[in-house]
Amino acid sequence: MTPRRTLLSLLLAPLLSVAAPSSPAAASDPCAKIGGLEFVPPAEALACYKAFPFNETLRQNVLTNMARVFDFYTFEDFYLNSPPPFQESTKNIRATLAQLNTTRFATDYDFNKAVYDFTTQLNDGHTRYFPSCYNAFQNLLPAPVVSLEENGVQNVFIVPDAVEFVSQLGPNYTGFFDKIGFNWQRLAGAKVLEIEGMDAYSYVDLIADTVSGNYLDHGVRVNSVFSSYRISGGAFSQRFGDLAGPEDVTHTSLKFKLIPANSTRVETVGIPYLADFIGVPFTDSSSFWENNCVANDATNGIDIRSAGVNAAKRTRKQPKASIIDGLNSRAINLPGPFIPTQPVVNGSDDAIQSFILPDKKTGVMFVGTFEPNDFNQFQVDTAAIISEFQKAGVTQILIDLTDNGGGFVCLGQFLHQFLAGSQIGDPGFQSTSRANPLAQKIVAAHVAMGENDIGTFYSPDNWAFLNTTIQPVTFNYNNPSVPFVVNGRVDPTSQRFLDTCTESFVVPVPKTPPFPLNKIAIVSNGNCASTCAMFSTLMFERHHTKIAIFGGKPGEQVQYKGMAGNQVLEWSDLDTEIKSVGLDSDPLAPPDLLVNSNFRHNWRTAWSFFNEQIPIGIYDLFFLMMMFLPFLILAYVSEFPQLRFPYTKDTYNNPQNLWIFA
Repeated sequence: MTPRRTLLSLLLAPLLSVAAPSSPAAASDPCAKIGGLEFVPPAEALACYKAFPFNETLRQNVLTNMARVFDFYTFEDFYLNSPPPFQESTKNIRATLAQLNTTRFATDYDFNKAVYDFTTQLNDGHTRYFPSCYNAFQNLLPAPVVSLEENGVQNVFIVPDAVEFVSQLGPNYTGFFDKIGFNWQRLAGAKVLEIEGMDAYSYVDLIADTVSGNYLDHGVRVNSVFSSYRISGGAFSQRFGDLAGPEDVTHTSLKFKLIPANSTRVETVGIPYLADFIGVPFTDSSSFWENNCVANDATNGIDIRSAGVNAAKRTRKQPKASIIDGLNSRAINLPGPFIPTQPVVNGSDDAIQSFILPDKKTGVMFVGTFEPNDFNQFQVDTAAIISEFQKAGVTQILIDLTDNGGGFVCLGQFLHQFLAGSQIGDPGFQSTSRANPLAQKIVAAHVAMGENDIGTFYSPDNWAFLNTTIQPVTFNYNNPSVPFVVNGRVDPTSQRFLDTCTESFVVPVPKTPPFPLNKIAIVSNGNCASTCAMFSTLMFERHHTKIAIFGGKPGEQVQYKGMAGNQVLEWSDLDTEIKSVGLDSDPLAPPDLLVNSNFRHNWRTAWSFFNEQIPIGIYDLFFLMMMFLPFLILAYVSEFPQLRFPYTKDTYNNPQNLWIFA
């Protein structure tokens, strides 16, 4: 047993004594009752979660880690007074951490749930706390919902394809409802009037405010509440949505007032949830804790110098900007009748599915993610798809970004430059990172290594000057730092720099656009995050690309993108940055997590292309928001699509029908 594991066992002894009762008491172990089961009633999953008592040592470990990671979070001070229309995300982060540090919690779950909810309701999918221990179950309701228009009127409906969709979960799921005599199948397509005694759309708003997270814009979060199509694992898939598929087991059922399809009679129906186990298998409380809750080798970072990495072995690190739509939330195939019938175009892969529509002039690129299995293959496939379109006589391109959670920053920039041509110059945004005291020490340590630098994201030569020249390894972009005041808080940043993405392009980029840029349009449901948000913003701001958004709540606006940070660091990434320059013992360094959790954060800021040369400087942020909106950080620029359409029964879950309509 390693010294760290020995210490951890001592710290967790009170928890493990609960998690591993003696054999005669095994019947009273709530985790043993459900160990090995695929689906369980949510109340039983919650009982297992609550088997572990509150532990002050673990609270201090988690909150200390979070407080010091927040020092690197680029948007922290913006939350003190979030600008319109994002004001519902206003939060005093440090005051909330202090409150969490003094609140009485009965169980370890109660503490972690409070922290999880706090970060979720920041509405920034780049900056969230994910406790693997208590994200081990996903609640699934056999009645996902969607907003549809009929005869010019929009209402909430249980998805019409519920039977084909939910049945794919198999008999272990559907058999539970058979056993209790609940006929969920008859509810497919029902019009929903109320949920939990609230108007249906009002309840959707509540879920968007308290459960969804991930996106600053409320309208985008509303679309996340609904079921939708996507690409997952290279296949067409369908999300349950945040109402029907939350990673939260506090609800055992939802009460719906509805009118079944082909009926006029109003009914009140209690629809049960069933929890889907998506964690690491266990047999009892002890093994549940050990397998799902205790920090493992991947939880914290490493000193890459001890792994034998040196300057000669360096490879360029690829930055990512993405959200996590659940840790391991179940991906279910889009039912067969809704999968496009047009032949797949050569070059389609796990990230992009492409088609030529029946009009023979429209090529569709459904870009489901910017995080493919193969970074280089994404580029090769993009070139192949465009070539196939040209050979087929396609004259216009439709890009579908529905439920694209982001991915590699440089692949978003590659797709942008490939469509716009290399003549545009740098394909991305100007960027900055926070220049807190520890960040200044990290960059200084890299500069001191010079040509022997081991190369992490803080390494100067990962970035370029604004003239696109790569920074030398001896350039300290944090010295001097740039003064910056946000909501009255002094918050210095780094000097501005560019990504070096073109160094990673393995496919020649055409000098001029392969298709006229005014013949390219984008469609999505607004659930377009991170790298996806940056790509769509680049297309919109630099080329005036027409964008249409589908869905949402009638009468509410929807932005065409979600949160647009410029790079995310998972906790283990940041920890590796710190350890690899020997600063893990610095008093400002976050401690290793003792539990298997991840506190990711937005590490870099992208600046809006409208006028990226004008710095916010020392002026008050709120004043600038009112007077000089185009000069803001990209994530806080409010941009709406030129076109907005409701889903109908023909388009809501049928990509090909939606593309033809668009």
